[in-house]
Amino acid sequence: DVGSLVVVTAAMHAGVSVVLLHRHLLPAQLTRVLELAKPGAVVAASHQHTRLRRLGFDGTVETADSLESDGTADRARPGTELLVGITSGTTGEPKLFVRNQRSWATTLDRSDATFDIGSGDRVAVPGVLDHTHFLYGALHGLTRGATVDLRSVTHSLRDAATHLYSVPTIAWDVVRSGIGPVGSVREVLSSAARWPRTGREALQEVLPKASLVHFYGASELSFVSFDRGLGAADEHAAGELFDGVDAEIRAGLVHVRSDMLFDGYLTEDGVLNGPADGWMTVGDRGRVAGNSLQLFGRDSDTVIRAGLNVEPAAIEAALTALPGVSEAACIGVPDSRMGEAPAAAIVVDGDGPSSSEIWRHLRATLPSPSMPVQVLAVDSLPRTPRGKLDRQALAATLAASRDRNPV
Repeated sequence: DVGSLVVVTAAMHAGVSVVLLHRHLLPAQLTRVLELAKPGAVVAASHQHTRLRRLGFDGTVETADSLESDGTADRARPGTELLVGITSGTTGEPKLFVRNQRSWATTLDRSDATFDIGSGDRVAVPGVLDHTHFLYGALHGLTRGATVDLRSVTHSLRDAATHLYSVPTIAWDVVRSGIGPVGSVREVLSSAARWPRTGREALQEVLPKASLVHFYGASELSFVSFDRGLGAADEHAAGELFDGVDAEIRAGLVHVRSDMLFDGYLTEDGVLNGPADGWMTVGDRGRVAGNSLQLFGRDSDTVIRAGLNVEPAAIEAALTALPGVSEAACIGVPDSRMGEAPAAAIVVDGDGPSSSEIWRHLRATLPSPSMPVQVLAVDSLPRTPRGKLDRQALAATLAASRDRNPV
């Protein structure tokens, strides 16, 4: 809410570190995060206080109005700890990543070279602010003199938004909302999950004058690369590197060097496991050619089928290329003969393709080792609290439905 954004902005300006407590933490996770971060105050919107109590927090919960200042604070210094966020990946317990003032300020400066937000613009930020993509979007707009709109995406678009901070799922919400063509939006700034061409084309019809920008990065890396438009024909293309970013491949993994990297992870022994000699990887596999980056998925995503490497990202790209398929996710499932085999779930928009159309398309698009053993239609893909694919939940859904509801 607006009050929480005011608190975050004031704290950052004063050099006070902010810990983002995302709303989907489990009780034990919240306890662990608070033990590590040791915040001087816990601030939440009034409607979140009951939730904190249910999670077992029995301390004082402040609001933007009740929080009192100790007096005039010193201006923040570049190396001062700025933000402690929570990242959980697709599996595992949350990790607390730490970024400093210099990293954040540099990221904002790099935005000026790529995006065109300025004074007088209206920036729609419809996502939750405990997601760093949307918190960054709000601060990006405010620091550039723009008006920031935190309301739902349809409200923002109806009030002449010029920019939209988005993720692919919100883009589909816009398409499905039925809102007519909106000519005021000049730029869409998207991140998080892969944004297939079908999704971009659908949004472009609703926002015909918007430049569609999708960028790759991570909590630990900040900006890495971006592409603009409807996306490249190569489904592995991740665009060109941001200014000031170097990338190289070591043992198949993308390593990044820039002045926007995080400091490390907050642990009981301090901030550890940060960049080594200025370089950092989050385990994404890829290829660098000049200033262009290709991504082939996370190192742990690869499915080993009868000794052959199968890339889930290629199967997902093939499925989302089908008209009517808005999302797809592919994982490895146990196979008695081959050890492991790919299986997929899809979210269908409207009537969608028939079963025969899906399999005909996959046979024409994928090599035989990449053919999934199952394609299951689901209402929505299971997500972790941070919005990433919940692979364990998806595996359970596929296993339960394998003999009952295959497409």
